[in-house]
Amino acid sequence: MRKFPFQGCAAAITGAASGIGRALALELAARGADVALADVDQAGLESIAQEISASHGRRATIRRVDVADSAQIQEFALSATAEFPALNLVINNAGVALLGQFEEFDLNQMAWLMDINFWGVVRGTRAFLPHLKTRPQAHIVNISSIFGIIAPAGQCAYSASKFAVRGFSEALRHELAMSNSPVTLSVVHPGGVRTNIARKARAGSGLSENPNSSEIGDQFDRVARTTAPEAAQRIIRGIERREPRILIGADARLLDLIQRLRPGAYWSLLARAFDKLTV
Repeated sequence: MRKFPFQGCAAAITGAASGIGRALALELAARGADVALADVDQAGLESIAQEISASHGRRATIRRVDVADSAQIQEFALSATAEFPALNLVINNAGVALLGQFEEFDLNQMAWLMDINFWGVVRGTRAFLPHLKTRPQAHIVNISSIFGIIAPAGQCAYSASKFAVRGFSEALRHELAMSNSPVTLSVVHPGGVRTNIARKARAGSGLSENPNSSEIGDQFDRVARTTAPEAAQRIIRGIERREPRILIGADARLLDLIQRLRPGAYWSLLARAFDKLTV
């Protein structure tokens, strides 16, 4: 299969105001792509759009979108494809985190997380897929996590959402292949990537003490070995080759191997190493 062409293409990215989404927008623009960017952070969107225009001379449209709202995602898809009729790349990246073990958060909080991390991916895929099928070649990228491959204690909600993204993405990829669709799909499993997700995580309503978001962010940064630009570059390489599964970071590759070797007992090997990992 030919390499995916970035020069002259257009991409839609959710969660584009910061972290991996922002880095992907910059990397794609540097490779000659126009971008339609969505996030709940309007100021962050305006900042990245200005940087893309100034540094790369590419077009960047922005739209404030809550991926938990089906209507907003549908409107984003309609506006993005109207602005960029050649749009052929969609990256469902928006995500959130929730602190606490299963009995330390309520079901409404878990529903909030699932609505963004999982249903946001499903909604984004559903909204853009009809247009993507009209293109000679197109690609979808759904961001899962290494916690969509292993499920650490303290990550019931987050792992549930990321395993769901993985299952949905793999099944859809198989359906697209069986129908000889021009659309291909990658599911991404980042390990520790230095973003603000830990600092912005919500605390479970049943936690006995309110966690310090700054301390949690610092702890996460100490174990996260990969920068957002490095993650974006790896994802871009995966898109270019249309890799079905993209692991990001040596930690993700190691944990994936351990899970495959000890699928029912990996936690006995990992529990101590995860004591200080919060997200």
